[in-house]
Amino acid sequence: VSIQSMLSRPAADVEGNIRQALDLEKAGCEIVRVAIPDMDAVRLVDAIKSQIQIPLVADIHFDYRLALECVAAGIDKVRINPGNIGDKSRVRAVVKACKFKNIPIRIGVNSGSLEKELLEKYGAPTAEALVESAMRHVSLLEKNDFDDIVISIKSSDVKTMVDAYRLAAQRCEYPLHLGVTEAGTERMGLIKSAAGIGSLLLDGIGDTIRISLTDDPVREIAAAKDILKA
Repeated sequence: VSIQSMLSRPAADVEGNIRQALDLEKAGCEIVRVAIPDMDAVRLVDAIKSQIQIPLVADIHFDYRLALECVAAGIDKVRINPGNIGDKSRVRAVVKACKFKNIPIRIGVNSGSLEKELLEKYGAPTAEALVESAMRHVSLLEKNDFDDIVISIKSSDVKTMVDAYRLAAQRCEYPLHLGVTEAGTERMGLIKSAAGIGSLLLDGIGDTIRISLTDDPVREIAAAKDILKA
């Protein structure tokens, strides 16, 4: 099970992001993610990758062109929500670019950004709603002959998160990235993550984990190691 974390420095602070990435790698982080909010931020890809040995993931929201630019810049993995980057032709463009360079795509579904029609159908971001959303996105990629996929289905509610991942594990064979989103302060974040991620790991579910703490991300690595040890 690989330990992940995410850089928390502003995108404009290139040196700060590099420093943080190096600190995370030194602490035992095995995959690091960086948010790419705009075109200026694409420069982070080469700047960080040239300094670290571990894979770098680009976190993309809304603008599919950012994904294409990150692929061109040499990113190791792209995290997108295929439902929020536009029409099928845009999804197809990202898939084609990733396929050409053998870059995996992580589908990220989050209870806070569920499709409107699924919210109406289920009445709330239930485990079933989250998994249906994820499977829709998976089929979008599969229709474009792409299966180098990782799935994350995050919720800040521990039971919803656990139920969703158990359901996803029954429905597909893709690797699962585990996390309790917006887990909260370090104390509460640790407890929620241990309960949620720990339950799933004991079931044999989960391939990568991220402990989300509103703190220095280096502390997430120690917490992840402790949960894995336990």
